[in-house]
This record gives sequence, C-alpha cells and structure tokens, in this order.
Amino acid sequence: MRKILTGGCCCGSVAYTLEDQFSSFYFCHCEQCRKMTGSAHASNLFTSPENITWLHGQDQLKRYDDPVRSFTQVFCTACGSALPYQSKSGKSLVVPAGSLNDEPSKKVDARIFCSEQTAWHRAGLNSPEFDKFPG
Repeated sequence: MRKILTGGCCCGSVAYTLEDQFSSFYFCHCEQCRKMTGSAHASNLFTSPENITWLHGQDQLKRYDDPVRSFTQVFCTACGSALPYQSKSGKSLVVPAGSLNDEPSKKVDARIFCSEQTAWHRAGLNSPEFDKFPG
C-alpha cells in the first residue's frame, strides 16, 4: 500500500504531497548547506522528480541556483521555508525533511561532508535536552 506524505511551508502558503519513496536521506554538513539552512546541517531526502503533487502555492516559490557551485535552494517567498526542488541535473527531487508534515519511513543513510562540521555543533550534541525552552 502506498503511503502519501504531506508537506509545506511554515505559513501555509505552499502545500504538496508525495509518496513515501525515497532513494536516500543525508545530513549534509557542508558550508553551503549550513548557510542555506542557517543550521548545523541540511536534512535532505531524494526521490524521483515526478514524485510530487503541488496542492497550492507554486507561485510563492523562489529558486536560487548558485552560478558556480552545484547547489540550489527553493523557498516560500512569504515565510522563507525551504521547499522541495528538482536538482540541476533533473535526476532527483530534493525534499528538505523539515518541510514534511509526516515522518518518512526512510532512515538517514549518512552524514556527509563531516570534515566541514562545526565545533559548536559537535559540542552541542552532548548538551542537556529539554522539551521546551529551559527555565
């Protein structure tokens, strides 16, 4: 039985569905992914380019393709949330895991570009955990 996942942006301007069929799932620690996400790593799932149905908001999408390096970012123009995009090669649909409303069944395959992982992220992995802001 096919499992359908839903996703979208933070403000609700963009929504999509796709099948829970991913070929790979990576946490990327490269400098570009850190800059694009504003975080310690990008969390991207890869699937076939046809595996998406946009429900609404495609007119709210903005795409940035780096003119030199091979990286892309697509985001909602209203709230800035990262959203799925077709790779420059056209061979994959890249789905930011955080844009999903549901848990994918695919487990993380690897953490990549770990030589570029920041010291603050490594140290933070051993920090205390809370369910909300501490205090």
